[in-house]
Amino acid sequence: MRALNRFGELAWFKLPKEYNDVYGYHQVPYLGWRYASPRDDIAQYIEDAVSKVPTQVEWALDRTRRNWILLPGRLRNEAQGLEDPAFSDVVHSINTQDQEFCLKALSDLDLIVRHLQQIPIPES
Repeated sequence: MRALNRFGELAWFKLPKEYNDVYGYHQVPYLGWRYASPRDDIAQYIEDAVSKVPTQVEWALDRTRRNWILLPGRLRNEAQGLEDPAFSDVVHSINTQDQEFCLKALSDLDLIVRHLQQIPIPES
Protein backbone atom coordinates (compact mmCIF):
# COMPACT_ATOMS: atom_id res chain seq x y z
CA MET A 1 0.00 0.00 0.00
CA ARG A 2 2.87 2.39 0.82
CA ALA A 3 4.33 1.90 -2.65
CA LEU A 4 1.12 3.18 -4.30
CA ASN A 5 0.42 5.84 -1.69
CA ARG A 6 3.65 7.56 -2.75
CA PHE A 7 1.94 8.62 -6.00
CA GLY A 8 -1.24 10.05 -4.50
CA GLU A 9 -3.72 9.71 -1.67
CA LEU A 10 -5.41 6.31 -1.76
CA ALA A 11 -9.17 6.30 -1.37
CA TRP A 12 -9.43 2.50 -1.59
CA PHE A 13 -7.01 -0.44 -1.64
CA LYS A 14 -7.32 -4.23 -1.90
CA LEU A 15 -4.75 -7.01 -1.91
CA PRO A 16 -6.06 -10.57 -1.54
CA LYS A 17 -4.25 -12.85 0.89
CA GLU A 18 -1.22 -14.62 -0.55
CA TYR A 19 -2.10 -17.96 1.02
CA ASN A 20 -5.48 -19.51 1.69
CA ASP A 21 -5.12 -21.09 5.13
CA VAL A 22 -8.47 -22.85 4.93
CA TYR A 23 -7.79 -24.71 1.68
CA GLY A 24 -3.99 -24.77 1.86
CA TYR A 25 -2.92 -23.12 -1.39
CA HIS A 26 -1.21 -19.98 -2.64
CA GLN A 27 -3.47 -17.50 -4.38
CA VAL A 28 -2.82 -15.58 -7.58
CA PRO A 29 -2.14 -11.97 -6.57
CA TYR A 30 -3.57 -8.75 -7.89
CA LEU A 31 -3.75 -5.21 -6.53
CA GLY A 32 -6.79 -3.01 -6.69
CA TRP A 33 -6.83 0.66 -5.71
CA ARG A 34 -8.36 4.04 -6.33
CA TYR A 35 -6.75 7.42 -5.85
CA ALA A 36 -8.75 10.21 -4.25
CA SER A 37 -7.66 12.44 -7.17
CA PRO A 38 -6.42 10.18 -9.98
CA ARG A 39 -3.93 11.54 -12.51
CA ASP A 40 -3.52 10.01 -15.96
CA ASP A 41 0.20 10.78 -15.98
CA ILE A 42 0.64 8.77 -12.78
CA ALA A 43 -1.19 5.81 -14.31
CA GLN A 44 1.15 5.87 -17.29
CA TYR A 45 4.15 6.29 -14.99
CA ILE A 46 3.13 3.24 -12.92
CA GLU A 47 2.41 1.23 -16.07
CA ASP A 48 5.84 2.11 -17.51
CA ALA A 49 7.55 1.27 -14.21
CA VAL A 50 5.85 -2.13 -14.02
CA SER A 51 6.89 -2.94 -17.59
CA LYS A 52 10.55 -2.39 -16.64
CA VAL A 53 10.52 -5.04 -13.91
CA PRO A 54 11.87 -8.42 -15.08
CA THR A 55 8.82 -10.54 -14.26
CA GLN A 56 8.14 -14.22 -14.84
CA VAL A 57 4.57 -13.63 -16.01
CA GLU A 58 2.99 -10.81 -18.00
CA TRP A 59 1.36 -8.02 -15.96
CA ALA A 60 -1.24 -5.45 -16.92
CA LEU A 61 -2.63 -2.30 -15.36
CA ASP A 62 -6.34 -2.12 -16.04
CA ARG A 63 -7.82 1.38 -15.76
CA THR A 64 -11.07 0.76 -17.63
CA ARG A 65 -13.14 1.17 -14.49
CA ARG A 66 -13.17 3.43 -11.47
CA ASN A 67 -10.62 1.29 -9.60
CA TRP A 68 -7.23 0.54 -11.09
CA ILE A 69 -6.17 -3.09 -11.00
CA LEU A 70 -2.66 -4.46 -11.47
CA LEU A 71 -2.96 -8.11 -12.35
CA PRO A 72 -1.33 -10.90 -14.28
CA GLY A 73 -2.43 -10.62 -17.91
CA ARG A 74 -3.56 -14.23 -17.79
CA LEU A 75 -6.38 -13.33 -15.39
CA ARG A 76 -7.75 -10.65 -17.67
CA ASN A 77 -7.34 -12.78 -20.79
CA GLU A 78 -8.93 -15.96 -19.44
CA ALA A 79 -11.81 -14.10 -17.83
CA GLN A 80 -12.22 -12.02 -21.00
CA GLY A 81 -12.25 -8.81 -19.01
CA LEU A 82 -12.67 -7.77 -15.41
CA GLU A 83 -16.38 -7.06 -15.83
CA ASP A 84 -17.04 -10.68 -16.79
CA PRO A 85 -18.71 -12.71 -14.01
CA ALA A 86 -16.22 -15.47 -14.83
CA PHE A 87 -13.36 -13.43 -13.31
CA SER A 88 -13.75 -14.97 -9.84
CA ASP A 89 -14.09 -18.43 -11.40
CA VAL A 90 -10.83 -17.93 -13.31
CA VAL A 91 -9.07 -16.77 -10.13
CA HIS A 92 -10.34 -19.84 -8.27
CA SER A 93 -9.32 -22.17 -11.10
CA ILE A 94 -5.77 -20.80 -11.21
CA ASN A 95 -5.54 -20.92 -7.41
CA THR A 96 -6.50 -24.57 -7.27
CA GLN A 97 -4.93 -25.88 -10.47
CA ASP A 98 -1.76 -23.86 -11.15
CA GLN A 99 0.27 -23.27 -8.00
CA GLU A 100 3.42 -22.76 -10.08
CA PHE A 101 1.81 -19.76 -11.77
CA CYS A 102 0.62 -18.40 -8.41
CA LEU A 103 4.12 -18.64 -6.94
CA LYS A 104 5.68 -16.92 -9.95
CA ALA A 105 3.09 -14.14 -9.81
CA LEU A 106 3.60 -13.69 -6.06
CA SER A 107 7.35 -13.39 -6.59
CA ASP A 108 6.75 -10.90 -9.41
CA LEU A 109 4.41 -8.78 -7.31
CA ASP A 110 7.04 -8.52 -4.60
CA LEU A 111 9.56 -7.25 -7.19
CA ILE A 112 7.02 -4.80 -8.64
CA VAL A 113 6.15 -3.36 -5.22
CA ARG A 114 9.83 -2.97 -4.31
CA HIS A 115 10.46 -1.21 -7.62
CA LEU A 116 7.52 1.16 -7.05
CA GLN A 117 8.89 1.97 -3.59
CA GLN A 118 12.28 2.94 -5.04
CA ILE A 119 11.50 4.93 -8.19
CA PRO A 120 11.35 8.72 -7.99
CA ILE A 121 7.98 10.38 -7.56
CA PRO A 122 7.16 12.42 -10.68
CA GLU A 123 6.45 16.11 -10.22
CA SER A 124 2.88 17.24 -10.72
